[in-house]
Amino acid sequence: MSEQIFTYKAENGNTCEIADTFAEMFPLWAGRILITADNEKWALTAAEVATGFATSVIMSPAEAGIEGVISQEKTPDKRPGVLIQIYNRNRFDLKNQMILRIGQCVMTCPTTSAFDGLPNSKRRLKVGRSLRYFGDGFQRKALVGERKVWKIPVMEGNFFVEDSFGVVEAVAGGNFLIFAKDKASGLKAAEESVNAIKNEAREVILPFPGGICRSGSKAGSLKYKLKASTNHPYCPTLKTLVENSQIPENVNSVYEIVINGLNLESVKKAMGIGIKAAASILGVVRISAGNYGGRLGPYKAFLKEVLESS
Repeated sequence: MSEQIFTYKAENGNTCEIADTFAEMFPLWAGRILITADNEKWALTAAEVATGFATSVIMSPAEAGIEGVISQEKTPDKRPGVLIQIYNRNRFDLKNQMILRIGQCVMTCPTTSAFDGLPNSKRRLKVGRSLRYFGDGFQRKALVGERKVWKIPVMEGNFFVEDSFGVVEAVAGGNFLIFAKDKASGLKAAEESVNAIKNEAREVILPFPGGICRSGSKAGSLKYKLKASTNHPYCPTLKTLVENSQIPENVNSVYEIVINGLNLESVKKAMGIGIKAAASILGVVRISAGNYGGRLGPYKAFLKEVLESS
């Protein structure tokens, strides 16, 4: 292995190697939706369904995830809320995904409403204005707090959706790789990373299942005509079979944490929080990051820098 490394000592005294490298990130457009409901259970249910099949734009129609729970004191209708983020390559596709996911996954869920989570954004998408047609002419304009919404009659009562939603050019692809002696220690480290990021970071999502990706990919394929294929240099079962393996001899499991955020600083902070949590777990040998030498996107997060700043 040719990459430079340094040793990091966690707060609990555990030490592991950190690759002196960077995560390479790229821009995607992001929308932020505040889902409210009569209670947190139904707000979370709608959020979970609305962010399904949205791990990576390589093959999924969007990237999406739950940002966090919002107290009722901070929502327009004074009900419990959950923030979700949805990402796509352009604003047209993003608008389409927001309309589909709100219409099929939020409007159908008991007691919910959908509000803009980026009310100060200058760029707007007419999401609610498109969804209003479901009301079949019975929809009406309304105000919730100071929000301009559409009141759409449904069998339960009314569904409220904000007229327009803000969007921003955000950052996708923040990542780090956890190299562990075995699957158990690697998974524990990944889980601790996810918990720390969810508890301490803001304005970010982790789009993969449970926040963890076990099947990191490389661009293209060696054998087939694919957009992406298994990242073979990082597959422990191939470390004695491929010449360019990046797996140390004592590593038998690798997990990847992928982070999207509304801005670069939020992603960097989340990376630092997650890396520190992973480094504290016994059995973690090394932490690295995925990049394409600067060819994938314009944003870089050096692991040494995120550790020092978080």
